[in-house]
Amino acid sequence: MLHTSNRFFKINDLQHFSDEAAKKTIFYESTHSAGAVWCLKPGQTLPCHTHKDADDVWIVLQGKGTFFTNNNNQKTIQAGDIFVSFPGDAHGMTNTGDEDFVMLGFAAPMPLDFNPYECPQ
Repeated sequence: MLHTSNRFFKINDLQHFSDEAAKKTIFYESTHSAGAVWCLKPGQTLPCHTHKDADDVWIVLQGKGTFFTNNNNQKTIQAGDIFVSFPGDAHGMTNTGDEDFVMLGFAAPMPLDFNPYECPQ
């Protein structure tokens, strides 16, 4: 578990991209919840998955993409959108825009599991 006493962060300091795959930067994690910044270059995917017992809230800060959920449903997402995935809700996304994609993710309660889910990515 990542432990930090820091309570204040700058979003620009947390944005890290990888040429190979979507990049997740966890900026805090406690026994109750966790926060991360997701950065995806155009064409990169955050694999579709579920969490057995956790809510997962995503806040899109930059870019545009396609959000995947249960039953092969798809929705266009973009900067300014906020959405919640409750326990068992499938969620994943692909950066389908032509610019970098950045979003915040918050999950609770901990520990957080990751269960792959077949989505049309």
